[in-house]
Amino acid sequence: MAEAINFFIFDTIKIFILLAVIIFIVSILRSFIPPKKIRKILSHKYQFTGNFLAAAFGIVTPFCTCSAIPLFLGFIEAGVPLGVTFSFLIASPMINEIAIALLFGLFGWKISLTYIISGYLIAVISGLIIGKLKVENLTKNIVQQDTKNLSLNFLKPTWTQRLNFAKNYTVKIILKVGPYVIIGIGVGAWIHGYVPTNFMVKYAGGNSWYAVPIATLIGIPLYSNAAGILPLASVLTEKGVSIGTTLAFMMAVTGLSLPEFLMLKKVIKTKLIIIFASIVGIGIILTGYLFNFLLK
Repeated sequence: MAEAINFFIFDTIKIFILLAVIIFIVSILRSFIPPKKIRKILSHKYQFTGNFLAAAFGIVTPFCTCSAIPLFLGFIEAGVPLGVTFSFLIASPMINEIAIALLFGLFGWKISLTYIISGYLIAVISGLIIGKLKVENLTKNIVQQDTKNLSLNFLKPTWTQRLNFAKNYTVKIILKVGPYVIIGIGVGAWIHGYVPTNFMVKYAGGNSWYAVPIATLIGIPLYSNAAGILPLASVLTEKGVSIGTTLAFMMAVTGLSLPEFLMLKKVIKTKLIIIFASIVGIGIILTGYLFNFLLK
């Protein structure tokens, strides 16, 4: 219980601070960069180029899933294609400089490089598939509706106007997604406190064919960033869990988390969340099998 309560309090405070700071900063930046310019950069005439750029941008932004969502919403508002926005959302929490540094320190450069390449490809390919499915009708457009009166209507807004816009926008988004964040972190805290490490070793250890899918499914309800989950990944490999299974678990925790789904539920329909989770989940499972095959 102490572990669960500590996790809940710490992560709730951390996520709300991160959300507030990131949304505020992004709102200020948006006042300098017109939505049309963002759309032009990421809506390249060759569709895959936008996915490559968005995934690369995700790598250089060290966000967890919940912290990456404000930028994801900003891309949607700017009219960036939905598949491109998902490439960013997948890459940002899964691959960043913290994950790369820790992976290199714990597992060496070969595994670190393979993880980066596979994570990047998952983000690009998943975004391309979602884009091809033409599921824009599954977005709720709630953010656009609720913030239509918060847009800057000045050709050259002053700093006071920019700050007021950023403050109002931040408050609006926090009030909308706040309850979902609390519920999601609460579930993650309970799992963190009451599901022991040996549970993973017991059901996803060894070299059985079902180890990777089980590890992926176990990872989805959990919530952590790369820095938080990598030490656990190291412990799991020491206890005999294969490297592919461990990294599939890590990808599921960072790239597919329950708090993320609950926050996305506010702006996209459940069907699209299922499509997103299924495509990324399959990519993670295939990557886990590949790691196990290459690194026997």
